Amino acid sequence: MVGVSDFPFLSILTGAPLVGALVVAFLPRAKPELAKRVALIWSVAVAALAVVMWVAYDAGGDRFQFRESYTWIPAWDARFTFAVDGIALVMLLLIAVLVPLVILASWHDADNSKRSVPVYFALLLALESTMLGVFSAADVFLFYVFFEIMLVPMYFLIGSYGGHQRQYAAVKFFLYSLVGGLFMLAAVIGLWALGGKTFDWQQLLSADFSTGTERWLFLGFFVAFAIKAPFFPFHTWLPDAGGAAPAGSAALLVGVLDKVGTFGILRYCLPLFPEASRWFAPYALAIALIGIIYAALLAVGQNDLKRLVSYTSIAHFGFIGIGIFAFTTQAGTGAVLYMVNHGLATGLLFLVVGMFVARRGSALVSDFGGAGKLVPLLAGVLFFAGLASLALPGTAPFVSEFLVLLGTFTVNKTVAVIATAGIILAAAYVLWMVQRTTQGTLNPALTTVDAMRRDLTLREKVVVAPLILLLLLLGFYPKPVTDVINPAVQATMQDVDKSDPAPAVQEASR
Repeated sequence: MVGVSDFPFLSILTGAPLVGALVVAFLPRAKPELAKRVALIWSVAVAALAVVMWVAYDAGGDRFQFRESYTWIPAWDARFTFAVDGIALVMLLLIAVLVPLVILASWHDADNSKRSVPVYFALLLALESTMLGVFSAADVFLFYVFFEIMLVPMYFLIGSYGGHQRQYAAVKFFLYSLVGGLFMLAAVIGLWALGGKTFDWQQLLSADFSTGTERWLFLGFFVAFAIKAPFFPFHTWLPDAGGAAPAGSAALLVGVLDKVGTFGILRYCLPLFPEASRWFAPYALAIALIGIIYAALLAVGQNDLKRLVSYTSIAHFGFIGIGIFAFTTQAGTGAVLYMVNHGLATGLLFLVVGMFVARRGSALVSDFGGAGKLVPLLAGVLFFAGLASLALPGTAPFVSEFLVLLGTFTVNKTVAVIATAGIILAAAYVLWMVQRTTQGTLNPALTTVDAMRRDLTLREKVVVAPLILLLLLLGFYPKPVTDVINPAVQATMQDVDKSDPAPAVQEASR
């Protein structure tokens, strides 16, 4: 009898959405509603399997669980090897939760397109498959393959179904990611040649590199991950891609796909190249700090709602970068928790912005004004999503941001203090967006748009309710997630030969 630990969760979880994508893609173009329902049911089934895997995971057990390994390319020792630690597990669950909600939110996104509706929803399922695969891979070459293939469905989602300048944005997104992938490919080849001619992550962990070699290999991976995240100054593709993509696709792009960059740093850069990670840390912290301030200032000046949200995400990735390279368990746990909470908060924000754009037919802030008088519930959800994005206490992002700053402060007070300025700027751009969009005097042009008189529909309520609930629940009780993350972060800190600073105890004066 096959035990729960022996069940092939990861291969099924990765393969099931791809099978669903093929089924949906070959449905008749004349039956779009059927394609939508099949895609939704399929994604819900994948989410149910992910929840079962979450329950079966032993937070106090082995570092990597649900390991599977199948022969692939024997000559290179490349294998279909899957395994997850706590960091990967929370990302898999985030994907499984977001995709059904994105499909439901995108119900009418492709209706007015000249392109096929079934293909649109098939691309969403294909994207889910590649995202699940990239977080599940425990073979470096398999990770690289998923890292590159992941670009394809997103490229077509942006280029074929996006809005203004979609083809320019899609090509820019693809080229940036492809260039980053070439840097990683060179590093992967070097890693294989110098690390014992294997791609297995656990075997590579014991490889011994010279200082110079390790730093070059680290740099190859880091550049690819910094572009994907994106960190300053590799960020310029994200506002274009986020602004042009359909709202649901943008939610997955910023909420999940970009996390591959920060996940890759945690999974590959730090454990495989510990000396190089310590050597590059000051530069990575500087890049992260610049990104926080620079992106926040640019967000304040945006008139396009989707581009504004994209810039806020660049600032948030700066906080994640600080948490990673502070090299403390608190900051590292905060960084991983930030990856999850940012996916929930920014996912909600993008989906709600998409609801506004669908009603108004424009993403420009100047085309709104006083919209809360016509759609008060939708305006309220936008306000909540904005507050969660700026890490208001009581919402999930506050916990992760607090952990990052607290863990960083213990080892580098200057970085923590400068990063705190980003919180002030976040309040400025979020409140400016909400004020100009939903508050103040009603824009007379809105009264001529019939769709602007329709508040949240039942379908839209079903989309936003789970995200609001999770943001509140994890804001007050993050323990179930942090208990899963902590052991994996502690193991990563051990890999990089870093330990938490001992608490300073001041001797009482007599």
